[in-house]
Amino acid sequence: MDGPHQDQQLVTAGAPLDVAEAAVVLVHGRGATARSIVGMADEFHHHGVAFLAPQAAHNTWYPNSFLAPVESNEPGRSSGLQAVGDAVEEATEAGIPTDRVAVLGFSQGACLASEFVARHPTRYGGLIALSGGLIGEAVDLEDYVADADENLAGTPAFLGCSDVDPHIPEERVHETATVLEELGADVTTRIYEGMGHGINEDEMTFVSELVAGLVDGDDS
Repeated sequence: MDGPHQDQQLVTAGAPLDVAEAAVVLVHGRGATARSIVGMADEFHHHGVAFLAPQAAHNTWYPNSFLAPVESNEPGRSSGLQAVGDAVEEATEAGIPTDRVAVLGFSQGACLASEFVARHPTRYGGLIALSGGLIGEAVDLEDYVADADENLAGTPAFLGCSDVDPHIPEERVHETATVLEELGADVTTRIYEGMGHGINEDEMTFVSELVAGLVDGDDS
């Protein structure tokens, strides 16, 4: 598609794609940038891993809350999903198998990452959704699983969020976990008491271990 995010820069870091053994697609949050989330990747950098971060036009993937009617967030939502898909394809076209490609997002980026993986199920190296969940007024399980030609085949998925996040209801995190589990993901959900809207050390430790596993062959 030719949407608002299709002409934006893809920021890369880490190992060059032509020699990388694995890749992580990083999806930034509202008001942030691709470069800022690439900077966060310093926390879980690992030798042999390429990092690819698509950039949203005007630093925002879609205008309204992820809980708003889907139509009110178009064309940004669909264009954002395409940007994530294009970054995944960039890695796979360089010869990195999909099961060594992880998708990580924070906040608005976590919502896009979750939605992309659920809408395009295959065996990924991992999904990391930090303070986010599936997009829409409500989550209809059948909408995700009824027409899925493939499943997530044990893809490790990590969902981390606060119990009092002002933007992400805890219930939506659990609904997202249910969909991913039904699609065959190996889901870890961690709800942190009183954290607010942010990322903590426990989450970074989990991410670091998952990223290392992409190269070391242990994605547990």
